[in-house]
Amino acid sequence: MTGKLFLVPTPIGNLEDITLRAIRVLKEADLILAEDTRTSAPLLKHFDIHQKVFAHHQHNEHQSSTEIVRFLKEGKNIALISDAGTPAISDPGFYLVREALKHDIIVECLPGATAFVPALVNSGFPTDRFCFEGFLPLKKGRQTRYKFLAGEERTIILYESPHRLLKTLEEMATYFGADRQLSVSRELTKMFEETVRGTVAEVKEYFETHPIKGEFVICVKGKE
Repeated sequence: MTGKLFLVPTPIGNLEDITLRAIRVLKEADLILAEDTRTSAPLLKHFDIHQKVFAHHQHNEHQSSTEIVRFLKEGKNIALISDAGTPAISDPGFYLVREALKHDIIVECLPGATAFVPALVNSGFPTDRFCFEGFLPLKKGRQTRYKFLAGEERTIILYESPHRLLKTLEEMATYFGADRQLSVSRELTKMFEETVRGTVAEVKEYFETHPIKGEFVICVKGKE
């Protein structure tokens, strides 16, 4: 019998957000694939998980997936984790899942932590219909994407890094309008969790005078 590929969400900050099932699957797996073994080591140690851990990230996933599929075919159960949140959501995982399914291997994704859900619910914007964009293209296609999203009527969810936040807010003022409503969340589930709400102009002004640290989730109210 072939093994199973488990996609296991890990906490985005607060370690208490991991599920009992996730801990059990990680302890029972024959091996664990981690986006960054150094980042995952403290989490695994905290929950007394001692399985072998191998690196699986965007720079090696095409090469390593072939060997991982072979292990799965040999009957090994493998768990994939990212640095934080659910694998394959703006993190490595999609390619491996696709390869596993091509070889009729069972893939099981556990429910659990992901950053955009609490940010969306906390934004106060409509949650019945939304579009998740993840990270916008850095250069090529970025302007085109903004123009397309400018007419989007659903709530838009984006990820952004701290060093690009102000530039992104400036671009949003250009393409969405300075008066479009935003909700920007950072350090979700951590000690310094913060959500700033207001117009694009107001949120930009706030972060021009406050520390820009952590990972950011931006929720944009859809066009009315």
